Amino acid sequence: MSNPPIKQKYIASSELMWQYFTEYVQHEQSNPMYKVEYVGKEGDKVNTPLQVPITFEGFECYLADRDIICHLSAYVTNKDGAYDSYVSILTRIRQNCFVQNFKGASVGLFNANIIARKLHLKEQQEIEANVKIEQITGMEIK
Repeated sequence: MSNPPIKQKYIASSELMWQYFTEYVQHEQSNPMYKVEYVGKEGDKVNTPLQVPITFEGFECYLADRDIICHLSAYVTNKDGAYDSYVSILTRIRQNCFVQNFKGASVGLFNANIIARKLHLKEQQEIEANVKIEQITGMEIK
């Protein structure tokens, strides 16, 4: 699928970026994915709507699909402070994505293993052990 060239090279304000993000969230909520299930004795086909995780990458795709901007890497890297006014809104967007994914995985809406990897979460335990090794003498090996 080839998109036409994106005309806009920037998002005019952090407020507009937030507006685009809320539109993206509404779009995802209004366009769920469907799980096909066959239920009942007759095996009736049922399309069950599934909530879609909100992701930063999905937001970027949403913007690109609407010919707004192809990616947000310049805003994220903020080279030479060119996008300082967007830092707090990008943080808010990323936090919203994190929270929605975390909550969804916590209540079983999303696959917890996939979301944990996506959010860079891992369970880590430190185990400390003392091992005492004694040399056995007087044995003959043939």
